Amino acid sequence: MDKRDQIIEIATVLFSERGYENTPISVICEKANVSKGLVSHHFKSKDGLLREIFMKSTNEIIRINESKEDNLSAKEQLNELLESFFKGLQTNKLAFQFDLNVMMQPRTKEILKDLIQERSEFIFSSTKKIFDELNPQESHLLSYMFIAELDGVALSFLGTRDEYPLLDIKKYLIEKYMNL
Repeated sequence: MDKRDQIIEIATVLFSERGYENTPISVICEKANVSKGLVSHHFKSKDGLLREIFMKSTNEIIRINESKEDNLSAKEQLNELLESFFKGLQTNKLAFQFDLNVMMQPRTKEILKDLIQERSEFIFSSTKKIFDELNPQESHLLSYMFIAELDGVALSFLGTRDEYPLLDIKKYLIEKYMNL
C-alpha cells in the first residue's frame, strides 16, 4: 500500500471513530507516519482528504452497482442489491459509520454537499430503474421507501448492541420485495 492509500485508510478510521471535527491532521500524520507536507501534497487540505475518502466510497458503490449482470431480471437485481447491502454492512461497518458521521454533521455535510447530491442521485436512479420494471406506477415512491428502509437499517445497526437482528431483517426485506 502506498502512502496516499495509507493516509486515506487511516483518516477513514479516525473520521469514523472520532468524527471529522475531532481529528486533527497531526493525528492522521502521526498514525500514518507521514508529514503534514505529504498530506498537503496529496490532498491540499483536511477538507480535500475528506472529499477524497467520500469519492472513493461513492466509486465503490458505483462499481458494485455496475458489476451487476445486465441479463438479470429486476427481482434478481433487487435481490443482489439487498445481498450486497447487507454483506457490506456486516463486513465493512466502518464505511457505513464514516458515511453516517460525515453526512449528519453540518460542517462535513456542507463540504461534501455536491458529492452527497451526486451519490444520492445515482442511488435513486439505479433503484428506480429496478422498480420501473417491478411496479412502474409506484416506482418513484417505492424507490424512496426502499432507500429509506436501508438507511434506517444501517442507522439502527450502527447505533445498537451486537444482538441487532440484521439477518432476520435481511430475510424479511428480501421476502417483502420479492413479492412485488
